[in-house]
Amino acid sequence: MRHKTVRRRLAPLLALLIAISGLLVAVSGPAGAAPGDNGDDGEGGSKSLIQQLEAASKGFVEAKEALELSRKRQAQLGAKVKQLDAELAPRQAAIDEIIQKSYRTGRLGPMTALLTADSAGGFLDRAETLETVAVKENAAVADLKGNRDAQQRAKLAIDAEVRNQVKQVNLMAKRKVQAENALKAANTGGADKTGEDADEPTDRDTGSSSRATPAPRNSDGSLPSQGCTADDPTTSGCISPRMLHALQQSQKDGFTRYSACFREQNSGEHPKGRACDFAAQKNGFGGTASGGDKDYGTRLANYFISNSSRLGVLYVIWFRRIWLPSSGWKAYSGANGDPSSDHTNHVHLSVR
Repeated sequence: MRHKTVRRRLAPLLALLIAISGLLVAVSGPAGAAPGDNGDDGEGGSKSLIQQLEAASKGFVEAKEALELSRKRQAQLGAKVKQLDAELAPRQAAIDEIIQKSYRTGRLGPMTALLTADSAGGFLDRAETLETVAVKENAAVADLKGNRDAQQRAKLAIDAEVRNQVKQVNLMAKRKVQAENALKAANTGGADKTGEDADEPTDRDTGSSSRATPAPRNSDGSLPSQGCTADDPTTSGCISPRMLHALQQSQKDGFTRYSACFREQNSGEHPKGRACDFAAQKNGFGGTASGGDKDYGTRLANYFISNSSRLGVLYVIWFRRIWLPSSGWKAYSGANGDPSSDHTNHVHLSVR
């Protein structure tokens, strides 16, 4: 009887303890599903959206780099034209001097020279002088013509570069519209930024260095085509050498929390080895990041943006926002509305 009474008295206390325990669990929040484990099959958006963003961003960046190379070539050609202009003046002066000398010595011809010569020796001297003048004149004319031809070719090349630049600027504009229209069609477009959820890229507070070592490029400045050929240190899969470089650079600059790169899915960059997910929390993909975890994610996102050209960044997704090379930060909400598809627990990086 006594035991039953004790149990009755303890029952409310036990119930209270259980309720408190449940509340604590609820407050701490259950671990969020890892990216890809929630049915998400394309960086939080639809397959069509991701494909359009990939094409638009890649096209924009390639056109921008082509524009920069064209401007560089134009500057080099402009310097060449100035050099040729400087060389033409003394060439013309040399021809003028030869003509004057020819006039003084009597550029007449062998027969006239013979008739006006005082002796056979005088004829030979005069003929030799005329021949020397003729050789020098022909050489100077040929040299002058070569310089003028080179100058003309350089000027035509500059005209071609200007036309190419107009083409690239127009292409960049089209790619920007393509990306923004894709986001609007998916009902994820919106303001460029909203408070701290989409901080502008900065060179401050991005680790021990805000300037990552550039990824290897071809001799013409373009990025080489790469496949999924490097071992992924975060999974048992593979990633591209450029993705591995970006991962290693971020780690070198202090961003060493949990990350996962390769995963099987039907769309997006992960199965191509061109994307990585970087957890905001230390131990993996949890719930929505806050406090220091959110600050870590923001700094990491800005690190990739600040080094976008050096690392070959295609786009960055963080905290319901996507950063595009053409448009900066844009609103981006995942289809499932959970921390992984909304990217509120991890930073997504895609590279070319």
